[in-house]
Amino acid sequence: MRAHPMAGDTLIAVLLGFVDLVLFLGNAAFPDVDTTPMPPWYVTVPIDIAVVAPLAFRRKRPILAAYLVYAVSVAHSTLGLGISGVVALGLSLYSILVYVGRKQGLLYVGALVLMNAVTALADPAERALPNIMFIFFGLALFWTLGEFMGARRAYHREVEVRLHLLETERDQAARIAVAEERGRIARELHDVVAHSVSVMVVQADGAKLSLAGNPELAGRALQTISETGRGALGELRRLLDVLRGDQGEGEPRVPQPDANAVSELVARIRTAGVPTSLELDEDLGALPAGVSLGIYRIVQESLTNTLKHAGVGARATVRVHRDRDRVEVLVRDDGAGQARQLVEVTTATTAAKSGAPRLQVPGGNGLIGMRERANVYGGTLEAGPAPGGGWQVHAVFPARLDS
Repeated sequence: MRAHPMAGDTLIAVLLGFVDLVLFLGNAAFPDVDTTPMPPWYVTVPIDIAVVAPLAFRRKRPILAAYLVYAVSVAHSTLGLGISGVVALGLSLYSILVYVGRKQGLLYVGALVLMNAVTALADPAERALPNIMFIFFGLALFWTLGEFMGARRAYHREVEVRLHLLETERDQAARIAVAEERGRIARELHDVVAHSVSVMVVQADGAKLSLAGNPELAGRALQTISETGRGALGELRRLLDVLRGDQGEGEPRVPQPDANAVSELVARIRTAGVPTSLELDEDLGALPAGVSLGIYRIVQESLTNTLKHAGVGARATVRVHRDRDRVEVLVRDDGAGQARQLVEVTTATTAAKSGAPRLQVPGGNGLIGMRERANVYGGTLEAGPAPGGGWQVHAVFPARLDS
């Protein structure tokens, strides 16, 4: 019945019509039981059918069905044709309350009271009161059922709306999580690849230019390229292991770099041709893993930018200092000094003679990524021109994260 409501309502209409038919046949077979004169069957049957037929679409078109029943019930009640008219009116009231609302239900009750008042005036005095009481209690019953089912239906609609909202919020949260994860992966890939590739590009161009005149220098540059490439591959494997969520059999999990690995990072940048001084506190091992990795990545990106923009020969300073509940990171270079200009002129002259391209290392979104790393862990980051020339990056991280 729930899957085919119209079929169920049609069955109800047929059953009500059948009840009236049984009553009509009973009155015809036993006329002494009820002396009330009955109209002929060709009047009774069409009216009985007409009063219950609209119930078939009481859910789809409740207002139309209710007032069609009402219109036919006037004749049905006047002729005293069984109880199907009263039940049909009650079901119509019930349908309006459940599928339309209380306001329309009250209007329909007013119409029913008017019809019953007119009918009561036409009835004999001894039958008027029982008929009025029967109709009153019948309407009260159907009103109560309609109110209950209407409230239940409204509750289910509210539950469905809330479930839909929850599903929408869940989908939005999933999309946000995916976007954040993609951003995190992009930052990791940028930090892993950009630094190593920048070093390799600088060393490769230097080796190309030095190969004929200084084979020993070219050999050291190629060795740096090899070591940097292996390191980049190792970091990429670690990142892929984290993203994949598993490890190959027999492969130990290699930890992500942390603040204590900054010294190795500085050693590599020195080898690439950027003299770098380092001040690194020793009590950085107890930092939260995310903060420690963030410090490493910010120093890495800052030195990469020094290599790309200040150039070989520029001097850099790295300082990582813990002061109670915060860690301060400062990376500074002296900018395009005389050493940088000399390298550029020499490189350009040699490249022009040999036909080799000048060193060009494209920029990226490193500064945005550094700020995002600091913000994620409640820190701050400022980057800009340094006093006296050059560029500096200054970041502050909390040494402890609130739970």
